[in-house]
Amino acid sequence: MRTLEWNAESGEMIMIDQRILPARFERVICRTAEDTAEAIRNMTVRGAPAIGVSAAYGMALALLRARTDSADALWAELERAGALLTAARPTAVNLAWAVQRVLAECQPARGSAAALREQVVAVAERMADEDVEVNRRISTFGAELIQDGDTIIHHCNTGALATVDWGTALGVIRMAHEQGKRVHVLVDETRPRLQGARLTAWELSQYRIPYEIISDNMAGHFLRSGQVQKVFFGADRVTANGDVANKIGSYMLALAAHSNHVPVYSVFPTSTVDLSLAHGDLIPIEERDPMEVLGLEFEGQRVTPADAQARNPAFDVTPNHLLTGLVTENGVVYPPFVEHLPRFVRPAA
Repeated sequence: MRTLEWNAESGEMIMIDQRILPARFERVICRTAEDTAEAIRNMTVRGAPAIGVSAAYGMALALLRARTDSADALWAELERAGALLTAARPTAVNLAWAVQRVLAECQPARGSAAALREQVVAVAERMADEDVEVNRRISTFGAELIQDGDTIIHHCNTGALATVDWGTALGVIRMAHEQGKRVHVLVDETRPRLQGARLTAWELSQYRIPYEIISDNMAGHFLRSGQVQKVFFGADRVTANGDVANKIGSYMLALAAHSNHVPVYSVFPTSTVDLSLAHGDLIPIEERDPMEVLGLEFEGQRVTPADAQARNPAFDVTPNHLLTGLVTENGVVYPPFVEHLPRFVRPAA
C-alpha cells in the first residue's frame, strides 16, 4: 500500500493519516487543492518526497473540480493551486519543485481544457511512480554503506511514510536488512512531534528490523561509547554546497557523531537539492505552533507552566563539513560537495 494513491474513478487522492499512527491506521480523502494544502500543513502527510507528489495530485484535483471549460481559466486555476500548495510548508523544496514540474509538463496541453485535465493527472501519476523507483535506487546505493552487524542511529521518519513508497534513509536500512545484513537501529524520538517514536518505530516493526527507541538527547552517549557505527537521516532541502536542512535535531546529532568520528549520511532524491541557494543560511526555516512544544504531557498532566512561552523551528541546518556523504538516486556524493553535487543533480547523458 502506498502512502498516497489516486482514485481514478472518483477523482480523489487517498492518503494515510500519519497524525494518528501507530494507535490507528486510517486513510484520509482529499477532494480539492485546499484539502491537500491543509493535509500538508497539519502533517497528515509529511516527508519531502511525499508532500511533493501530494502537491502534484492537489493541482490535478483543482482542475477536476474547476467549473469551467475555458482552457485559459483552467490554466489560471492550475497556477493558483500551485501557489497555494507551495505556501503550505516553506522549507521543503520538493513542494516548489513538484509545482514547477507540473506546470512545465502541462504546458503543451494548455490550449485544450480536456487535454489539460488529462495531462495534469498523468503527470502526477508519473511523479508518484518515479518516486518509488528513485527511492529504490537510493536505497540500493545507500545499503552498500552498511556493514553486517552495524548499529545505526536514525533521526525523524524517512521510510515509506515519508515518500510514496519505500523511503530514503530508512529505505537504505530496509534494503540492507532485506539483503540479509544484520542491522540494529537506535530510533531518535524526534521531538516535539515524535516522528521517530511514532512512525519510524512502527515501520521497523512492520519490517521486523530490530530497534530501540532513544530520546534525542541520548544520542551523544551512544556515539561516544562506541555503540554506533553510522548515522542516517533525510533532507528537506540541500543547498549547492551540500548544507542540509532536515528535521530539528539533525544538526546536534551530526555534531555529536562528527566529534566521535562516526560517519553521517544524509539521504534524499536529487529533487531535494536547491542549486539556486549557495549555502544553508539562505534556507527559510518553518516555525510551527508553539503548542507542539508546550502541550506535551507527562503522567496525564501538562509539563509546562500555563504562562510558558516556546519556540518551535521545525528544521535546522547541518553544515556540509559534518557530513560524510550524501546519498542520492545517482550514487553517493562525497566532499567537496560544492564541486561534486551538481554533477549528481544533472548527471551526464
